[in-house]
Parts: sequence; structure tokens; C-alpha cells
Amino acid sequence: MSNEKIALVTGASKGIGACIAKTLARDGFDIWLNYRNDDEGANEVKSAVEAYGAKCTLLKFDVANFKQTDEALSPLLQSLTPFAIVNNAGFRKDSLLFWMKESDWKDVISVTLDGYFNITKTVLPFMVRRREGRIINITSLSAHIGVPGQGNYAAAKAGLIGATKSLAVEVAKRNILVNAVSPGFIGTQMLEGLPMDQIIKTIPLGRVGKLEDVAEMVAFLASPKAAYITGKVFRVDGGLG
Repeated sequence: MSNEKIALVTGASKGIGACIAKTLARDGFDIWLNYRNDDEGANEVKSAVEAYGAKCTLLKFDVANFKQTDEALSPLLQSLTPFAIVNNAGFRKDSLLFWMKESDWKDVISVTLDGYFNITKTVLPFMVRRREGRIINITSLSAHIGVPGQGNYAAAKAGLIGATKSLAVEVAKRNILVNAVSPGFIGTQMLEGLPMDQIIKTIPLGRVGKLEDVAEMVAFLASPKAAYITGKVFRVDGGLG
């Protein structure tokens, strides 16, 4: 069994996921970089990862599809096991519940929760065998406070928090630590369409967060410094709450 230090990061062709992949590469991880459509973005992140001297394996598949997930990961898992999984894949389809389409509800839930299940279910047996690992789930401020029009997104991210706490208890004796990072308003495309002038007034630190604010928390949880932390949710939100 190889001793390579690997992190599998989902939804990592842009935004928070891309920054997490690059930050973990800086810290010595080789990266398995999952994405669904953005070939150009994925290749840009790959180049940035390799600039740190790390390896980067591009994995183009839909995390919401178990068959695609299994077919992409199983060949790699025959010889390599990630030390860390970062379940970051997710997206918004905002609408007030009164007008929300069934597909908008199901699609958002599926990418976040089915994605978490498909990725973690596939990799976890190999982590258990090695008796080590870190699973870090990216949730959202919407899981903690009411955000109009984000009932589907909030439900998905709140479900991910519950899944985090349950899995943490299940695998603690195998030295696998499971935590969640809950970003607030971070400067990504996800903020498009939101009334940011009003929102910033509600943030005690008076600004939106940077991608690095989230990525550094993930890097900490993937490091030896976090060896006695599991089942917790870390809010990176500028003091909102």
C-alpha cells in the first residue's frame, strides 16, 4: 500500500473547492480533483496544484450519480487510499418554496447529500482498513440561519451537518475524524443575485469572507494539529449567528 498523502476534493474546479485543493497541495497533499463540467477550470487548478510539487488526478464525474462515482474511484482505490475527503460539491437553485420546482428541490439535495453518501460510501471502507483518515464536509451558513429562497439549499446543508455528527461517532474508533466547515458569505459566484449591500451590514466583521478563510480551516482539520477533534461544525462567517 502506497504511503502517498492524498486528498480527494469534490467540486474543485472553481471557488472554494479550487482554493481548498491548492491549499492542501501547498501542505503536501496530492490531489484527486473531482469536477462535473468545467474542464478549463479543472486544468487551471491542476496546474496550480502541480506548481506546489504535488500530483493532481482529474476526476470528471457527477457525485450525485453512484455508478459514475464508483467507476471513477474504484480503480484508483485498488492501490491508493485518500487520507482526506473534502465533500465540497454543491450548488444553489434559489426560489421561495411557494414557487420552487420539484426538480430544483431534488437537484440541490442530490448533489449535496447523495454526493456526500456516494463519495464517502465508496472511499470509507479503505480508510477503515487503514485505520486513519479525515472527512471534512462543507456546509453553509444557510444551515444555521434563515435565508429566504434557500429552503432546498438549507435543507441539504443542514442534513450534511447531521450526517457529519453521526459518521463521526461511527468511525472514531478507527481513527477517522469527521468534521464540517460552515462558510458564511464568501466571495464566490454563489453570491450573485444576493443583496450584498444589505448583507454586509449584518456581518460583524463588515466584509465578505475570502476563499482562503475557508480553505485554511479545512487545511487545519486535515492536519495533525486537529487530531483530537471530531463531530464538530466550524463556522467561518465573520461573526454571524
